[in-house]
Amino acid sequence: MIDIRKVNFTYMSKTPFEKTALREISFSVNEGDFLAIAGHTGSGKSTLIQIIAGLIDLTEGVVEIDGAPVAEKDAHRRIGIVFQYPEYQLFEETVEKDIAFGPRNFGLAENEIAARVDESMKLVGLSAELKNSSPFELSGGQKRRVAIAGILALKPKYLILDEPTAGLDPKARNNLLAEIKKLHRAGVTIIFVSHSMEDIARLANRVIVLAQGKILFDGTPRTLFSQSEILKQAGLMPPPVTQLMQELRRAGLNVGAEVITLDEAEREIFNIGSKRKKEQTL
Repeated sequence: MIDIRKVNFTYMSKTPFEKTALREISFSVNEGDFLAIAGHTGSGKSTLIQIIAGLIDLTEGVVEIDGAPVAEKDAHRRIGIVFQYPEYQLFEETVEKDIAFGPRNFGLAENEIAARVDESMKLVGLSAELKNSSPFELSGGQKRRVAIAGILALKPKYLILDEPTAGLDPKARNNLLAEIKKLHRAGVTIIFVSHSMEDIARLANRVIVLAQGKILFDGTPRTLFSQSEILKQAGLMPPPVTQLMQELRRAGLNVGAEVITLDEAEREIFNIGSKRKKEQTL
């Protein structure tokens, strides 16, 4: 479990440029969670995940990974973080060497490194045939998966993904989201930072909304998307399909305003069509 208690953080404290990024942040992430963190630009999302990953030193509060302070080496290694556009950090001449870089720096044996490369490529849906390819010749979606595989090769227990679909075309985005969903099913606990309410609706079982460095909401996506005032305060919008179903309901159609995913909308529309067809035949 990741435990965050009363975390406050201020940039450039006691200077004219002082800026408070986080205020009294407390929550826990349980093993097996798929937690989304949402919020407008400047809400504190990036600062929070860097503190959780141990990349920013705590000045006030506690962050523990499975009971150990995040600053401890063993605790720190249980967290993997993938920043926006991680493909810009690729640098090796082959996919295999790039994924192996982290494990090799950990001093692992070559047979263990090879096994981890194979396993992490499989986890993100990369073909073994790409091992000897240059990562710079791959598509945008494939590059993103290579970067994620490089983190997975370190075998983190908790994986933080910061806007993982940013800049991808719709096909690559959907493919990557499907692989992320598989990672979660395989047992990886995921913290997913995103401004896309549609992605959060599809993947997360829990969402935390930040606004001005404070937690504004902590609960299920379905509950969040029914609370328009909280969304408004955070500068967020519900998924497009939820907005559509709410408009249809306001127009007098008997549809579920709580619909939050495309699959749910398709079922709802199908049920309405079936019901009307049955009424017409009576």
